[in-house]
Amino acid sequence: MTLGAVDKVFAGSIPRLYQTHMVPLIFQPYADDLARRLARRKVSRVLEIAAGTGVVTRALDAALAEDVSIVSTDLNPTMIEEARKHATRRAIDWRPADAMALPFDDGAFDCVVCQFGVMFFPDKVRAFAETRRVLAPGGVFVFNVWDRIEENDFANVIQQALGELFPQDPPRFMARTPHGYHDVAAIRRDVTDAGFASPQIDTLAARSVAPGPLEPAMAYCQGTPWRSEIEARGSLEEATRRSARAIEDRFGPGPVDGKIQAHVVTATAP
Repeated sequence: MTLGAVDKVFAGSIPRLYQTHMVPLIFQPYADDLARRLARRKVSRVLEIAAGTGVVTRALDAALAEDVSIVSTDLNPTMIEEARKHATRRAIDWRPADAMALPFDDGAFDCVVCQFGVMFFPDKVRAFAETRRVLAPGGVFVFNVWDRIEENDFANVIQQALGELFPQDPPRFMARTPHGYHDVAAIRRDVTDAGFASPQIDTLAARSVAPGPLEPAMAYCQGTPWRSEIEARGSLEEATRRSARAIEDRFGPGPVDGKIQAHVVTATAP
């Protein structure tokens, strides 16, 4: 899988729209799941990579003991800036950082967590090996990735709508990257090639709910790098309207409720 030129660009109004639309729509249930998993473990030094606007950071802050330190990082400084706006009960060490070259000492953490970020890493094995480097022996790496797009209702419906709107050159960001790293065998191979023990992988379905069809259309079309692909082809407003209409045709004009599904991976450092 090759990342597109705009796939890692979260800039302009995208961080704000991501936080206000995407987080409650699809990210919060899985953030809460990761926080529950870590709360059952004895951890003291937690690193989050690809933290985005901090939905997992805030879930960890609420779930973990007060003496647990949390360092939260993202490649995009604009996402970190948005994350800083939201209150936490403890001081979070927010830092821009590249998961491919983490600016931390060997064995600095006993847990690394990543929500829906590893799909964006250009070299998965190298990034996983870098994660293993900063983990203490016996430390745990917990991350999640989206299952294939056909298992995620709103993303799939919008992809089909955009394909009809731009038939000559459909924008494929969502299928290419967020939903492009779903093969469990490939994930297991990459994790073990990076030096971890064979991981536990759970497939977890949840529900994505919104007050109406426009909210998911806004979230996906305007709150993700799909936006740049759309704007390069035509009208963002028309794409959002077309996507909202497609969701209404599938789920009705009132409150909408669609399936989302992801894999949750837990790996232990030797």
